[in-house]
Amino acid sequence: MSYLDRVRTELAVLSAKQRRRVARNSVPAGAIDFASNDYLGLARDERVLAALRGATAAGSGGSRLLGGAAREYTQLEAALAEWTGRERALLFSSGYLAAIGAITALAPCVSGAYSDALVHACIIDGLRLTKLERHIVPHATLPDRPAAPRGALIVTESAFGMDGSRAPLAAHVADLRPDDVLLIDEAHALGVAGLHGAGYAAGCGDERIVVIGTLSKALGAAGGFVAGPAEVIELLTSTARSFIFDTAMPPAIAAAAARALGIVRDDEGDALRARLDARAERVRGELRELGYDVQGDAGPIVPLVLGSESAALRLARALEARGVYAPAVRPPTVPPGACRLRLSVRANHTEAEIGILMQALRELRPADLVATD
Repeated sequence: MSYLDRVRTELAVLSAKQRRRVARNSVPAGAIDFASNDYLGLARDERVLAALRGATAAGSGGSRLLGGAAREYTQLEAALAEWTGRERALLFSSGYLAAIGAITALAPCVSGAYSDALVHACIIDGLRLTKLERHIVPHATLPDRPAAPRGALIVTESAFGMDGSRAPLAAHVADLRPDDVLLIDEAHALGVAGLHGAGYAAGCGDERIVVIGTLSKALGAAGGFVAGPAEVIELLTSTARSFIFDTAMPPAIAAAAARALGIVRDDEGDALRARLDARAERVRGELRELGYDVQGDAGPIVPLVLGSESAALRLARALEARGVYAPAVRPPTVPPGACRLRLSVRANHTEAEIGILMQALRELRPADLVATD
């Protein structure tokens, strides 16, 4: 049997479990997109696009420490550090690589790791790359841990990307020991929560906190960053392999993200967040009235938990037939039995578009969608 035969066997297993994916070229023509993480609608903002088009090169030319130096990076890093209330920030070409870089660089400084059960795959993969003893903590709870010769790495998201729930950050900070590190993934909070959209951790001025952020969601660009004490950023610069050996993001992307950040931090950003909150609350409230299992209490993420792969796929297809794009979310993105649609509400969704979504879901009976095949 050749390796391709084994590949075909693996694909057949995925198909049988209804977990085989197909990468689409675009959102279906004419459909309203409720899948994008572009929460404030800045990815297509003309001012952000103008900053992108003003670039003088298509690529950075190399890793940041070799040929990939550009003033756009240091300018954006300074703005991100100020925004998030940290001493310094360091850019990575993706939020995924930022998480892996932060975790692997900090691992030698602690004796073990405790991560929330619902953290993103980038955190799970980063922890797997370390030699730390790893413990999975029940969702939104504090780790129960014995005394240790050195501190621990505590890892959580502030706003969880698949169910919209929030971490008890104040309790986490109060529970920290002197030599602990609290690594907070703010990917789904930055831009949409906190003062001037600075996230839930911005008000926690504790040097034991290190923040992971992204430029690809509310900022409408691409890339990620780590923000924290200056010494931590210096350590990452010298030891984080996902920074040292990765080609730097295009300077044009950094310029676009910086322009978006300027919008997010001013009065216009406050207005966009208010509009986003109103849209999301309307969706959440009306869905509950219709009998859907809606998780999450606030923010732009509105999950509809259906359970099985077939139920989630049925609802996604039924919505697409009615002009709404909201793909099914299946394992390994969520645990088995927790398949769902993850509705991402945006500030630039119109009331009419929200109405189309609600009318489509009004026509679909939740009991029928979750029925056993």
